[in-house]
Order: sequence, then C-alpha cells, then structure tokens
Amino acid sequence: MIQTQVLQQGNTLNKRTRDKNQLVHNFGATFEGEIVLEPKNDNHKVMIQSDLWRKWDVFYRFCRLHSVTGTVTGVISVSLLPLTSFGDLSPAFFLGMLKAVIPFAFVNIYVVTLNQLIDVGIDKINKPYLVLASGEYTMLQGKAITSAFGIMCLAMAIVFQSPPILYGIIIHFLVGTAYSVELPYLRWKTKPFLAAIGIGLHAFNFQLAVFCHIQKYVLGGPLVHTMSFRFVLIFFILFATVLGIFKDIPDVAGDQAYDNRTFCVRHGKKKVFSLCISILLINYGFAMATGALLSSSLLNKFVTVIGHGTLASLLWHRAKSLILEDDNLVESFYMFLWKLFTAEYALIQFMR
Repeated sequence: MIQTQVLQQGNTLNKRTRDKNQLVHNFGATFEGEIVLEPKNDNHKVMIQSDLWRKWDVFYRFCRLHSVTGTVTGVISVSLLPLTSFGDLSPAFFLGMLKAVIPFAFVNIYVVTLNQLIDVGIDKINKPYLVLASGEYTMLQGKAITSAFGIMCLAMAIVFQSPPILYGIIIHFLVGTAYSVELPYLRWKTKPFLAAIGIGLHAFNFQLAVFCHIQKYVLGGPLVHTMSFRFVLIFFILFATVLGIFKDIPDVAGDQAYDNRTFCVRHGKKKVFSLCISILLINYGFAMATGALLSSSLLNKFVTVIGHGTLASLLWHRAKSLILEDDNLVESFYMFLWKLFTAEYALIQFMR
C-alpha cells in the first residue's frame, strides 16, 4: 500500500515536471521560476519574412527597377511642363499622369527583362550575378514575367484611349524588341549606329508621348511645344544615347566572345569613355547656356546655371578618378550616370 502511494506521488511529480518543461519550451524562461511569454512560431514568421524579402530582391534585380524609377520620375516631371497654373493640378490631371506612368513603367520592365533573356549567355561572362545568369530564376520564370509585362503595357495603352500613349508604348515596345531579339535585320545592340538611333528614339518618343498626352488629352489645350519641352528633347536624347553606349564598357569580354561588334569592341574602352564624358559635358554646357539666355526669371536662371554647373563638376571629378580596367567601378559609375539623369528631371522645371 505504501509502495503504491509512493509510485503515484512519483508519477504525479513526473507529470508536473513534464508539464513545466513543455510550458517553458512553449513560452520560454529566463531563469528558474520565471516564465516569459514567447510565441512558439516566431522563427516561422522570421523565415516567411526572410523568404518574401529574398523573392522581392530577386524580382527587383531582374526587372532592373532602378531604371523604372527613372521612367516614373520622368513621366511625372514631363507631365508638369505643360502646366500654366496651380489650378491645372486637378484630380483629372493626376489620373491622366497615372495613365502614363503605369504603361511606360511596364514597357520599361518588358524591355530590360527581354534583353536579359536574350543575353543570358553573355551575362554569364560579363555579369554572372544577374538573376538569370546566376540561376535564381529559370528561363521559364523569366519568360513568364517578360510576357506578362509586355501584354499588360499594350493592353493598358489600348484601354486608356490616349493616342499619344498608345503610339508611344507601341514604338517603345517595338524598338526595345528590335534592340534585343535575334532576327534578321534586328538585334540592333550589335549594330552601333542602329543601337544609338534606337536609344535616342526611346528618349524622343517617351518625352513627346507624355507631353502631348498631358497637354491635349488631359488639360484639353492645343499642342504647343514650349521652350522647356524643346530643351528636354535635345538634352535627354543626348544623355540617353550616352547611357546606351556607356553600358557596354564593362561588357567587352562577353561581347567579344559572342562577336557583338559594339562601339567598345570596335574602338576600345578608353575612346568610348572619353566620347561619352565629352558629350555629357557639352550637354551640360548647352543646358547652362539655355537656362541663362531663355529662362524667364532671375531665380530660374540662377538655378539652371548653378545646378547644371554642379552636376557637370561632379561628373568631371568622378570621371578623372575612374579605373576603366575595373568593371565593378565602371558599373558603379554607370549607376552614377543614372542618378545624374534622374536629377535633371528636377532641374528642367526651372527651364521656363
């Protein structure tokens, strides 16, 4: 009888110990006798958040969203040029601007992802860190994303019923396709003259489509190409052409391996780099002269001259210290050029 009671007491103590251990396991404890509420599934939540962040990072890098940021900034900036007063900032204006932002952002993603699909072999040599080259996305995933954005940009351009946006998106789509795809008379990126024309056409088409869309189909006014708009066309065509040529500088090894006769392959990195910097400095000189002579107010003159002079100085300072043999530094400099490109969208608002 006594032995039975001892066994029962032992079982009770063991059960309490197991219950306590389970409680500590579920909620955590800092020291004996103190229990802290600590949800059991915290690690699971962290793993989910980490996985979602990784997927977003891969998508961000595949779509090259830094260039999309430039496109969105450009649409907003060019949309403001036709405005004549604060009264034009109506809900209809912001809706009209959104109708330009979304399809142009989508067609931009289509173009850059298509280029990665076609150039995956070259990228394995030049840029093995890219999403397709590194295997983070399969070709099937890449094709699905590219096709989806291509279809969406064209569908939106049709649904929004704005002829400038429709024509602008179609031209952007066709030129971007011709630039990359391997078909007779296409693959413009391997033909330096056609590549330069295609990149310049991109800039011209984009600016013109957005400006005409806002001025005529959103604000309802006549088409009048203002001084600021003419400046925008010239400046951004030249700058975009430089970006298109410059991006091939760190890709010479892969382009030579695949017999892509780019400007850099034909003439060497140093000559192409010097040409790009010279064009940009001339472009900034043109901007300073235009602002000084044609801007309507002293404030506008001051901002355009000082602003463009500052950007030109930053460009010259970084260009002098660039080591062309280091592809990582060249890639960083290329991203710096994109920042200068985007900064210009703020300065053009003073070209009035």
